[in-house]
Amino acid sequence: MTADMRELLLSRIRDVSDYPKPGVMFKDITPLLADPTAFTALTDALADVCARHGATKVVGLEARGFILAAPVAVRAGLGFIPVRKAGKLPGATLSQAYELEYGTAEIEIHAEDLDGDDRVMVIDDVLATGGTAEASLELIRRAGAEVAGVAILMELGFLGGRARLEPALQGAPLEALLTV
Repeated sequence: MTADMRELLLSRIRDVSDYPKPGVMFKDITPLLADPTAFTALTDALADVCARHGATKVVGLEARGFILAAPVAVRAGLGFIPVRKAGKLPGATLSQAYELEYGTAEIEIHAEDLDGDDRVMVIDDVLATGGTAEASLELIRRAGAEVAGVAILMELGFLGGRARLEPALQGAPLEALLTV
């Protein structure tokens, strides 16, 4: 990624203090999404990651990952698969529980949307602690597909998500366009 593109993306991410709770610095990407030049640059960069790693499908993680992954899938000519919170998908699903800082959560995917011929790129906005991404990799493999990698807009390096995710990646790449 060029320095100009990096600067464009960073300039469109707003810091919101004490949200959603005191002491947290929230990274708001809505100004980036509202800027068609920045959003297009981001979509193109993530589609390029998919192409370089031979992805055949794109998974978007609920909820902001949907916003990024769907246009990437269209741009790259790939299918889009949503990974949803438990109970949000109709029909047969695979589910995976994972640990949060303050409890557990569960995500699901439609079992029939992936098969052994698929190479799947997981796309999300932020890599924080890595729990959701780690659970999504498990779901992809349980569905019989191969993980092509994980591509994210922004990595919050101080939270250690990359280290947590490394074993689950099993050698697949993790590409963060920005690290803060």
